[in-house]
Amino acid sequence: MAISYNGLWKLLIDKKKKKTDLIEDIGISSSTLAKMSKGDAVSLNILEKICEMYECDFGDIMNYEKSNKIGE
Repeated sequence: MAISYNGLWKLLIDKKKKKTDLIEDIGISSSTLAKMSKGDAVSLNILEKICEMYECDFGDIMNYEKSNKIGE
């Protein structure tokens, strides 16, 4: 896993929201939410919508985690 959305999950907790609130608030699909929960990449368009809604920056909601495994 190279992408961590832990910042987003913490932001949601601070705002007393749940992951599923992203579906209503942003209009993302449940499959996109599942991808994010697994640390998979999603489109910048989705990340932009999240940042606009919650008044934050990309660095506030996600970060890159360097992998030590060869081939990842």
